[in-house]
Amino acid sequence: MSATLLAGISRTTEPQTMLRRFLALDALVTGVNGLAYVTASGPLGRLLGVDDTVLLGLGVFLALFAAGVGGLATRRQPPRPPVKAVVDANLLWAVLSVAALALWFEPTTAGAVWIPVQALTVAGFALLQWSALRRT
Repeated sequence: MSATLLAGISRTTEPQTMLRRFLALDALVTGVNGLAYVTASGPLGRLLGVDDTVLLGLGVFLALFAAGVGGLATRRQPPRPPVKAVVDANLLWAVLSVAALALWFEPTTAGAVWIPVQALTVAGFALLQWSALRRT
């Protein structure tokens, strides 16, 4: 994700708008990732070195999570507790991704690159959402 894209998304003086935009971006990226895992768990599993059943389960979870985050993004004023839960879930996902890489997965080179990049992206969403939430 480029700095230019983030600057364009966050360009507003209204903290609620910024929060909604960051939630929507999270929902979009997470939803696309989840759908990819669901529809192509076999090939992606082989590419990343992750069991396809694990990817399928993660994909279903991510698609459902994205739908919930997307629902929050549509609210004029997303309520704090669910947004905080999204931030916490994103942070937990990032930590568990790194832990899984170190403790359980035996990834390919592509997986060893993808998993940390994905974890950093999700942690970035958490940081952006928390920052916008604090301003509301």
